[in-house]
Amino acid sequence: MTQRTLPLNAIHAFIVTARHLNLTRAAAELCITQGAVSRKISALEGWLGFALFDRHARGLHLTPQGSSLLPALQAGYQQMLDAALQASRQHATIRLRAPTCAMRWLVPRLVALEKAHPELHVALTTTVDHRPRLENFDAAIVYGHEPVGRLLFEEALIPVLAPGLLPAGTQDAAALTALTFLHPTADRRDWQLWLAVQGQQLEMRRSQHFATMDLAIAAAIQGFGVTVADQTLVVDDLAAQRLVAPLPHPVKTGALYSLILRPEAGAPPGLDRLVSGLSG
Repeated sequence: MTQRTLPLNAIHAFIVTARHLNLTRAAAELCITQGAVSRKISALEGWLGFALFDRHARGLHLTPQGSSLLPALQAGYQQMLDAALQASRQHATIRLRAPTCAMRWLVPRLVALEKAHPELHVALTTTVDHRPRLENFDAAIVYGHEPVGRLLFEEALIPVLAPGLLPAGTQDAAALTALTFLHPTADRRDWQLWLAVQGQQLEMRRSQHFATMDLAIAAAIQGFGVTVADQTLVVDDLAAQRLVAPLPHPVKTGALYSLILRPEAGAPPGLDRLVSGLSG
């Protein structure tokens, strides 16, 4: 005998209608018309071969068969919902928006997070827009001078360059004048800020300008020259000795990186693990 397909949508309509005993309220919860609810109930009754409700002018009443069947259907439907929810929690996708300038710091942490929690997947979107907006995202890293959400770290600039460009033990900023100065922006404000705090004025005989700090850092790693970079963004490059910081005197710019999150009611499972992974 061929097994008939269980009409799950109709069962859901029956459970909701049995709770309200009112087609209008059931239709409002299910976001369909009263006629659609009635058709679903009729379809389930046809599948079962008996009536589920007695229809009266003042409303609905469960038939003895409907009243007997309801608890088993409620329990089975809830069990399916719980199983589906558990499965979704085991394969959660978190939509993260982040500025391109944070990639050197962010990507290794996302890799470590997904290795520690294989059930998580972070869908990353990069942007050069620094406005604190979530829109269709669950979390966003924001770069700016105003604190928003959770503070990740404050920007602090240090000069960095590839190993071997300066003699070992160099601690005099004047030695940098022999190198090409790499500027993370179209102007020279980052270098000017760092030098001003050090009380230094250096002749920049050769300069190269980049659209982002990440590009300037990449050029420095290739031995193109010396750049100022946020010390947190290059922490992994320094640890791996792709870069060295001969003048470790960080200068805070007043800018900071923050993390904003979707409200808890609409947040995906695992968002707390992303917060821990980026805050540690």
